[in-house]
Amino acid sequence: MISMPPDYGKSPSTGQRLILASGSPRRVELLRLLVPEFAVLPPEVEEGAIASPADLLRAARRKAAWARERVPEGIVVAADTGVFRDGVPYGKPRDLAEARAFLRALSGGWHSVFTGLVVAGRERREALVETRVLFKPLDEAEIADYLAREEVLDKAGAYAIQGRAAAFALRIEGEYTNVVGLPLATLDRLLREVGWRRG
Repeated sequence: MISMPPDYGKSPSTGQRLILASGSPRRVELLRLLVPEFAVLPPEVEEGAIASPADLLRAARRKAAWARERVPEGIVVAADTGVFRDGVPYGKPRDLAEARAFLRALSGGWHSVFTGLVVAGRERREALVETRVLFKPLDEAEIADYLAREEVLDKAGAYAIQGRAAAFALRIEGEYTNVVGLPLATLDRLLREVGWRRG
């Protein structure tokens, strides 16, 4: 039996119930900016290996399908986010040594943050959203200080743009909220396309 985690209220009607298929507190915070009332249902699925941006969209589809099976009357939002530079994926680091290697690799150049986003109700819409980020050159002392002050093992690319890593970013091209983990402008469009109505 599935128990629904924190419910942030009831939507305007049964068919309008919104479910976030994610256990990420960052996605909860972001979605609350757009839709104040929704339920949270962390998916129990294997994301699989992420070798390309397309894999992120496939993972989001699996999450959405899992949640829709359990809450078929609602509108499900599912997402998966990854960091890539020169075609190389930088997912969640396994340890601090790998986190340090990731930040060295991202230092002094552009990388892309991709999110596979799926909105599934009676209809389904999806998008693969890219935001480009330019990091300043990072020296070893900066990297060590950052890793000592911020938890990064649960973050793609070993950084959080909404945290101390904001000081690393010289330029951002695209949706800022995509770098945090949920592209709100694209999500708003997809929700409207599947018939979501604000209360």
